[in-house]
Amino acid sequence: MSSTEGKIEVPSSIRYRTFQTGEHVKHLVYVLHGYGQLVEYFSQKFLDVPQEDILFVFPEGRHRFYLRGTSGRVGASWMTKEWREEDIRLNILSLDILHAAMLKNHSPEKITVIGFSQGGATAARWLAHGSVNCDHFVSWASVYPPDLAVEEHTNLAKKSSFVLGTEDEFFPKADQEILIADYQSRGIHIARFEGTHDIDKETLIRIL
Repeated sequence: MSSTEGKIEVPSSIRYRTFQTGEHVKHLVYVLHGYGQLVEYFSQKFLDVPQEDILFVFPEGRHRFYLRGTSGRVGASWMTKEWREEDIRLNILSLDILHAAMLKNHSPEKITVIGFSQGGATAARWLAHGSVNCDHFVSWASVYPPDLAVEEHTNLAKKSSFVLGTEDEFFPKADQEILIADYQSRGIHIARFEGTHDIDKETLIRIL
């Protein structure tokens, strides 16, 4: 008896949500959510941003699952450790297609990509290997993916910001200081706020 593993390409899709401030789109902002979140709810954190002429685009991870047990609230994920290379490839491909669709209808003067928590790693890989050319990358409560050497992507580092709450439960105090010192040495801008693992509205407005 022999056993082999195969792969076939199938039609697929990703879900996304948008909202726009102002009549014209001058600033296109992609926001990638964290582990276990859905864009329907995550996007609410970005409502009432006072800047005009922004189009927010919230793509959703393709993997969905029940947060507890086999029923109830559902969350989404960008990838797991299983067959991660294929998930990375499909994430980049999906985001490239989404970006091309946005550019068919809009000609923004500035493009920002924000990756929150798990979404930060997906966003960094997209910027490193995809077709989008952004002006500002915001890694929010997320570490730079270990499979991407910062030294090989110095242009990305120079236009990057790292945002972290002082009481973020996923970043112990000692680790925060080490990580921030390392990022600063690489030219990455640092933004801090008093708070936990979440989006801080005042910091978001300042970053944008």
